[in-house]
Amino acid sequence: MIVVAGESLIDLVPDPVPGGVPGGAPGALAPLLPRPGGGPYNTAVALGRIGADVAFCSRVSTDAFGEVLVERLRAAGVATGLVQRGPEPTTLAVASVGPDGSARYGFYVEGTADRFFALPERLPDGVRAVAFGTCSLALEPGASAYEALLRRSSRAGALTLLDPNVRPGLIPDAEVYRERFAGWLSYVSVLKLSEEDAAWLGGSPEEWLAAGPGAVVLTRGAAGLTVFTRGHEVSVPAVPVRVADTIGAGDTVSAALLHGLGDRPVTALSAVDWRELLGYAARAAAVTCSRTGAEPPYARELRGPGGEG
Repeated sequence: MIVVAGESLIDLVPDPVPGGVPGGAPGALAPLLPRPGGGPYNTAVALGRIGADVAFCSRVSTDAFGEVLVERLRAAGVATGLVQRGPEPTTLAVASVGPDGSARYGFYVEGTADRFFALPERLPDGVRAVAFGTCSLALEPGASAYEALLRRSSRAGALTLLDPNVRPGLIPDAEVYRERFAGWLSYVSVLKLSEEDAAWLGGSPEEWLAAGPGAVVLTRGAAGLTVFTRGHEVSVPAVPVRVADTIGAGDTVSAALLHGLGDRPVTALSAVDWRELLGYAARAAAVTCSRTGAEPPYARELRGPGGEG
């Protein structure tokens, strides 16, 4: 089983109607459509859709948005036994989409449910991988609980994936966050991050590898994906696609990596293995980019990491 630990939220995404509101004045604002989201949440849904045995570990509101979030998990085949529930409201993220499909966010997070996540007593038997990232590791008091789960999972021998997915507007002290990030690396098997994340965090793949991870996967938008390990540097191109937006694309990459790795140790993969795995992740991300909002692919829409249907 793969466990994905982190926040869920509602993305308020502009309705993709040319010119704004149908029948409205030119330049009128498009209506905002509520879409389930959150980096870890999207990763869990993507894993469920492509056929992985996956569970989501978080705290989700009992409000109407929270009910939608939980039902979507179940519809994707994601186990919800590790989901804590509470009366606090659901986090909201207002997305603005640029001409190239890239998204920027404003967040409403004060007093929301996912911030009050508590460290679970234990995870189910048979957990082989645990994934972390995004707002959940930046916002207290939940951040400390997620950090404790990362350390505990690593010590127990699980593969751990970290996608910092940095949201600078949610980080009150950048230097403190960077120090915490450096402290996480010795507990991380795979560090997956975007070029934007890398620039904000500082450092280099070589420095991060020296701190602990067995692989650093860098997403480079239209330029594709690159993995750095102690023995390999492998790149694959992005899959050409008409981009609706990029919401959830990086989260889909995380899911594809976790699913495609299977039970293999990260250090056991050859350059050929990595090329196949990155190609699979690029295909999955392309499908997500072709759709509005975080809508990751289903297994039937992809060839597997080895090229199988």
